Amino acid sequence: MQKLPSIAKQHIIIFTRYPEPGKTKTRLIPALGDMGAASLQKQMTEHTLSQVRKLTTTSAITVEVRFSGGSCELMQNWLGLDLLYKNQGEGDLGQRMMRSLTDAFANNCEQVIIIGTDCPGLDCQILISALEKLQGCELVLGPAIDGGYYLIGLRQLVPELFSNIPWGTAQVFSQTVEIAQKLNLSSAYLSSLADVDRPEDLIVWQQIATAY
Repeated sequence: MQKLPSIAKQHIIIFTRYPEPGKTKTRLIPALGDMGAASLQKQMTEHTLSQVRKLTTTSAITVEVRFSGGSCELMQNWLGLDLLYKNQGEGDLGQRMMRSLTDAFANNCEQVIIIGTDCPGLDCQILISALEKLQGCELVLGPAIDGGYYLIGLRQLVPELFSNIPWGTAQVFSQTVEIAQKLNLSSAYLSSLADVDRPEDLIVWQQIATAY
């Protein structure tokens, strides 16, 4: 497998939710039921983490799971003891991402990437590309087909990227790019990926799961 450049203090943060039936993937409950939606959340998180772990076997990258629901003990029992865990805390998505980035940069991380678990096409090669691009620019974004983004990478905290964004809408990516341009941030972009949020998106996961 391709090795990452030997750059110190790279940090990947995974945003996910403990797969408690009835409280996760709620837009998929009509199609899958409470248990089925929670099972999908569990499988997609494990799939994303498996891609991240392919990097950490060859590179000095720290991995943190920012979770909602459950507890640190439940998360450790589920995903293992080799990761850092912290509750996402209160606030909208922007506030929660800001909190995680603030902590990471306060701990002297030099390149920080945040990803979710909703885009099963996110693989280790895309993560490698993101880290490589982040060495030459200030912002890396992975656009989601629905108008959001599945990955954001930064080398320093840029609060403006997380304020007054209409999270959960089709304008998230475009507004983030617009803000970055106003701030004259050097930016790079990754391949667009489909996420799995609604019943009609399930085919995306089924295609990945079949090949996985």
